[in-house]
Amino acid sequence: VQLVESGGGLVQPGGSLRLSCVASGFPFRFYDMNWYRQAPGKERELVAVINNAGAATFYSDSVKGRFTISRDNTKNTVALQMNNLKPEDTAVYYCRGASVWGQGTQVTVSS
Repeated sequence: VQLVESGGGLVQPGGSLRLSCVASGFPFRFYDMNWYRQAPGKERELVAVINNAGAATFYSDSVKGRFTISRDNTKNTVALQMNNLKPEDTAVYYCRGASVWGQGTQVTVSS
């Protein structure tokens, strides 16, 4: 069972990034999937959730209207499109599903 994130990097405020998470080793289409993030010195926080069918989503107040979670059950992938990024979005972003964590991908928003 494995989750592998990609797509992080350095971006200027107001910019965009798209994170991707590829799942393997479990029946992806049956599981809700989540994105979390953890900033330095802070607790890990839930950012977005998508249900197994992709029909329902949830966003934290801090990212609502700027981030979009999506999934492709034919490719076992879940994505997080992040627009209008702010310095406070700087964190390690983690994919989670089926009680498994990915290794994380660093997102840094700075001018």
